[in-house]
Amino acid sequence: MDMNKSYILKNEEREPKWRKIDASGQVLGRLCTQIADILRGKDKPTYTPHTDSGDYVVVTNCEKIVLTGNKWDDKIYARFSGWRGGLKEPSAKDVFAKDPSRLIMHGVMGMLPKNKLNRQVIKKLKIYVGSEHPHQAQLKD
Repeated sequence: MDMNKSYILKNEEREPKWRKIDASGQVLGRLCTQIADILRGKDKPTYTPHTDSGDYVVVTNCEKIVLTGNKWDDKIYARFSGWRGGLKEPSAKDVFAKDPSRLIMHGVMGMLPKNKLNRQVIKKLKIYVGSEHPHQAQLKD
């Protein structure tokens, strides 16, 4: 590769792979940062900001995630319906009890850029409770 020319990854040249991450015992924020970098392709030498150069990520055992400090009670996931009295503020413990995968999805979404590429990239994230998942054929271990 010529060092005097900039490299731009074309859609035809990208070769996404499938990666499996076991979330058991990992801290939520650090795991989400790792996943966001893999989804965008920032861990590859062919990274181009305006193209989707990342890999697919399968996260298993999301129910064994760890939050440090008092974040189980103090961290709030606020949402507003638009109606009067429509502000909901469940804690991380409440969100985790309903669906453990939402903590990881919310964390990764916050770490991706807010543009059209975000919606394309987040579709490559697959999160599962437990160690079983239907993507065994794509993963070449």
